[in-house]
Amino acid sequence: MNSTSDYRNNRSLDGLNFFLADVRDGLGPYLAIYLLAVHKWDPASIGLVMTLAGIAALVTQTPAGALIDRTRRKRLVVIVAALLVTASCLVLPFIEGFTWVAITQGLGAIAGSVFAPAIAAISLGITGPKAFTRRTGRNETWNHAGNACAALLAGGLSWLFGPIAVFYLMAFMALASIVAVSFVDAKAIDHDVARGFDPARQRDHEQASVLATLMHNRPLLIFAICCGLFHLANAAMLPLVSQKLSQIDMRLATPLTSACIVAAQLVMVPVAWLVGAKADQWGRKPLLMAGFVILPIRGVLYVLSDNPYWLVGVQLLDGIGAGAFGALMPLVVKDLTRGTGRFNVSLGAISTVFGLGAALSNGLAGLVIREAGYDAAFLTLATIAALAFVLVWLAVPETADTLAGNRSLSPTAQTGT
Repeated sequence: MNSTSDYRNNRSLDGLNFFLADVRDGLGPYLAIYLLAVHKWDPASIGLVMTLAGIAALVTQTPAGALIDRTRRKRLVVIVAALLVTASCLVLPFIEGFTWVAITQGLGAIAGSVFAPAIAAISLGITGPKAFTRRTGRNETWNHAGNACAALLAGGLSWLFGPIAVFYLMAFMALASIVAVSFVDAKAIDHDVARGFDPARQRDHEQASVLATLMHNRPLLIFAICCGLFHLANAAMLPLVSQKLSQIDMRLATPLTSACIVAAQLVMVPVAWLVGAKADQWGRKPLLMAGFVILPIRGVLYVLSDNPYWLVGVQLLDGIGAGAFGALMPLVVKDLTRGTGRFNVSLGAISTVFGLGAALSNGLAGLVIREAGYDAAFLTLATIAALAFVLVWLAVPETADTLAGNRSLSPTAQTGT
């Protein structure tokens, strides 16, 4: 591959991550504001529809990873998914019933489940394992820059045109991502490398199933549990903040939510860059622990004040936690599945586990709010986050050391059997 092709592929991946930023994460807090402000939904119903969308994504994450492992048309998969997300956004302003909102958000969530493994696979297939850490950091840097830009636009547009403008903005970004992925050179993607396959370590017909990959790979299973707990604690925090802001000042709710997102994303940009630049040198675990310890602290700080500026300030801490976690997750999965050819399906399985946490998070928070109020919900989430940190500290190994030692990362070697 020549330097011109390298440059084009890198810039195309930058654009893809930038424009898919908001699309990958879904409507999230903006949907909560829209349903609360426009249709007067109660918090429990909002939490339920977001939980249903999370479940829809949950059941498709692992199949999406398996699809990306097998297909040689990864760009086409991204394009089709982006079109489905666009449709789910554009139709939302014309419906209001619980059933139709749940269906459209479910379809959008299903389509969005392919983006993370597809981006990881395309990146790994183009750069190879040695340059993947830096490329992953760059992916996350552009992802967070895209989120910050989208949040600024969402805040301004919603101020001028109301919360409905956010749906059209997301549809535009989904369409722009199609243009970006179209410029990736399909011939530059090594599809065996993209799924983490190494013929010197394992023959193709000997590949374990995804269930065996998880269940017989103890470090990967423990990491999956940590991811699930992280998202069980984290997913509902920003929607809860958005709802609190709506109660303080309905007109300022969306702009202030955008300010929360921008504040966090601006911190995530250098954090993701740092992970990409230093994760091979410093190791994965110190950075991972730093990301996990921030979450319980953030949950406790939210209950100390209802001042909008305090809430936005606390949201800055999300930039450290989510920024480190987002950049490290594909690196750890790659380390733990090296040579098996099961990278993307394992990444999909991990996404399923943290998707389960995210799906349950909003429903759990909604129920706690109804019974005990917002402060109790934040403290409940903070307790779960503290458990996740302890598990990372005590049970997750340093995968970079294993990689540097060039030892086999087969399930047998990892379990010690």
